[in-house]
Parts: sequence; structure tokens; C-alpha cells
Amino acid sequence: FTRCESALHSEVEALRWAIENMLQHLPCQSFGTDCKELIAMINEPQEWPRFATELEKIETLQICFPDFKITHVPRVRNQLPDFLAKTARSFRRELLFIGCSIPVWLPRPPRA
Repeated sequence: FTRCESALHSEVEALRWAIENMLQHLPCQSFGTDCKELIAMINEPQEWPRFATELEKIETLQICFPDFKITHVPRVRNQLPDFLAKTARSFRRELLFIGCSIPVWLPRPPRA
């Protein structure tokens, strides 16, 4: 989401996109993020008036999930998804993928 106003706007838009796609593909009820501010926004949307429109969309989508929850995933446990997101951004074109495994054509992170 390179055209977003801020990094936090990108986080909100990415969550909205994920929720919409999970509705179409998988019966997922739980979402994770390394962004504590995003969790605060979901839990207390009235405290974030600047994001009211975006959070309203997410609240509407949440209704479709009877047991919706979002949890904090520390960055140290989120290295592979973070690497994949940064790699995908480097493609400089739209890249959409939903799946349970990394596509063979996407580079793997260096081993520590």
C-alpha cells in the first residue's frame, strides 16, 4: 500500500485487505500483527478519529467473524512474514498471493 498517507494507514489497509480475502478463501478468525497501534485502533476505534473511515470498514467486516480476534506478534517471531512483505514491495508492481506456503519464485530469507 505505497500510496497510503502514513505507515499506520498502510497497516490498517493491509488488515482490511486480509480480512476481506479471508472471507473469500479461508474460515480464519484470528489475525496477528507486530503493530501495537493497530491493535489499539481495533480495540478502541473512537480514540483514533483520524482513522474513522478505515476503522468503520474493518468494524463492518468483523461482523462476519463470530470470534474475530487480533493479537500482537513480536517482531522477532514475525521475521519471515516481514521479509516476504518487504520482498514483495520490491517487485514494484501489484503482487497478490494468498496461500499456506511460500511460492517457489519468491526469494527465501537468508539463514541466520
